[in-house]
Amino acid sequence: MKIAAGQFTSVPGDIEANVGSMQGLVRAAAGQGAALVAFCELAATGYDLDLIAGRPELWLAEDDPRLDPLREACRTTSTAALVGCAALTSGPRPSISALVIGPDGELLARYDKTHLYGEENDVFTAGTRDGRFTLDGVRFAVAVCYDNRFPDVAERAKADGCHVYVASSVLDEHNDSFEKVYPVRARDHALPVLLANAVGPSGVGDCPGRSAVWGPDGALLATAGTQAPALAVARIPAAAGADGAASGPER
Repeated sequence: MKIAAGQFTSVPGDIEANVGSMQGLVRAAAGQGAALVAFCELAATGYDLDLIAGRPELWLAEDDPRLDPLREACRTTSTAALVGCAALTSGPRPSISALVIGPDGELLARYDKTHLYGEENDVFTAGTRDGRFTLDGVRFAVAVCYDNRFPDVAERAKADGCHVYVASSVLDEHNDSFEKVYPVRARDHALPVLLANAVGPSGVGDCPGRSAVWGPDGALLATAGTQAPALAVARIPAAAGADGAASGPER
């Protein structure tokens, strides 16, 4: 299986433009044979906490029609996509979520970030469950940015039988996670790790991109560099038990 991290510069608050960018990257990743393309944290709006807090119309529903162009791209290319967004919850605050759209264009999974960082606690509601989904018989773990600083998240993923660890993040150019977190998680738990990062201006500063895939030994398999838009595409080791079927929605 090939997997991809897609990076682009989000337009703050412009869901239509950002979905269009993701749609194009899904098609490009599919052209390189990727079964999944993941995007960064809050890719649909950009990482701007004040903007998101002040405009509830930027909070997405799981079936939000503004994601339809992306669903169509997934369906017509038989490719799954992991979309970072602010998502509606049952309460007064949104969650920082990863919505996984399956290769049929339907919702495959939703993960809500469990470890909120700093001012995120004033805007969002934290999730309570680990992120999991299955695609083509391969079990994926999902984590968002600050989640990845906690080793037990990856430990549970390995113990739970996950074959691949996907991280959707927003990391600035000074963040040490590129060296001290993602390849370490891969090596320590013998799991391929995919990082989808932001590129360009964001609420945490300038982000360098550097979306990447590391192998289960921690070796770098692919990087998107600092360009935008760009893809990091890599083939991961075949997982035991692959059956060619995607699971139903997991939350």
